Amino acid sequence: MVKIAPSLLACDFAHLEAEIRDMEVCDADLLHLDVMDGHYVPNITFGPVIVKAIRQLTKLPLDTHLMITDPEKYAQRFIENGADIITFHIEITEDPIPLLKKIREWGARAGLSLDPGTDVKKMDCALPFVDLALVMSVRPGFGGQQFIPASHDKIHYLKNVKKSRDLDFEISVDGGVTTENAPALIESGAEIIVAGSTIFKSPDRKKTIQLLRGNAMQYA
Repeated sequence: MVKIAPSLLACDFAHLEAEIRDMEVCDADLLHLDVMDGHYVPNITFGPVIVKAIRQLTKLPLDTHLMITDPEKYAQRFIENGADIITFHIEITEDPIPLLKKIREWGARAGLSLDPGTDVKKMDCALPFVDLALVMSVRPGFGGQQFIPASHDKIHYLKNVKKSRDLDFEISVDGGVTTENAPALIESGAEIIVAGSTIFKSPDRKKTIQLLRGNAMQYA
């Protein structure tokens, strides 16, 4: 079954605990935490202390997406504070494999992310060391952007590589995902759907999560 990862960047941080509890009630599979440093992307969000606080509020897996220029410096601290998955960007390193190995050694699952302007084939050599491959379907750094259609081709490529090379990683997509475009993303090969505004601005969050998952018939 497709997993849904609400992006907490879009939640009401004044009521963080209530928002997390609501995601549990609405049957989210994991939580997506966008960590931004104001350098790799022009926005700043939060660090390990907030991840630690979130860890104390929920047993849901925490997919911690490091949109930062020096993930190796901070990855272990995020893991020590409760991150289950550490995802960093391939664009910040010539060789992501050493850090992918370290993340696994430190006890977390290793994720690798791809910006919209980066050729998906750049991931090829690293995929045997990846637990999660994240396709950014918007420009990283801000929520509420429009989905970039070319992302379908990248997802489909990863799906084919995974099958042809008998690899074991999950394909995730993040950015501009809606209940309207999610079915096509799943058809292309997406296994984890990251959504922020679509979920947190919905008047019926549980229904929205089920529609993103592909359970449209339940609400026909």
